[in-house]
Amino acid sequence: MPRIPALQVDTLPPALQALLANRPPYNVYRVLAHAPTALPGFMQLASALLTRGELDAQLREMVILRVGAHCRSAYEIHQHLRLARHVGTSNARIDKALRLDGQAATDTLEDRLLAFTDQVVLQVKADAALFVALQSELSPRALVELLLTIGTYMMVSRVLENLEVEVERDDVEIAGHYQAPTSLG
Repeated sequence: MPRIPALQVDTLPPALQALLANRPPYNVYRVLAHAPTALPGFMQLASALLTRGELDAQLREMVILRVGAHCRSAYEIHQHLRLARHVGTSNARIDKALRLDGQAATDTLEDRLLAFTDQVVLQVKADAALFVALQSELSPRALVELLLTIGTYMMVSRVLENLEVEVERDDVEIAGHYQAPTSLG
């Protein structure tokens, strides 16, 4: 049972109703609406990371799923499983992102991103060698966006878990609400 009730969109101020009008009717937004001055900024940041970032969408979703797994956030995992599948991430890659049963390999960029995520979540600061390896493969922009993604979804997972936000069990269609970028401009 949620610790704070999700607000009904039609009871929100008009500006917040307009902000949520083009979003799926997720409980996370309706709970975050209890912080009406923070919700717009959060949504702008999350939208920028999800739709205008430089990191490949499948890799980004694997990172978010890894964060959700570390935080034991059923809600975060549920929503980003849907998004990972929407952007074409295979079940094998999804399973890899969710598996926390040992030290991550560092053979591929994907492996290094997951290992980096592990270190940032668990140690705060990633090892210098891993950072340098990623720095040779990612632009400064992608590195900053990667860290912002990890940090944002750690925060969201903690809010979701502490407020016990209920996972939607409906078939909300995300395709009309998520637009992958056509350019990085």
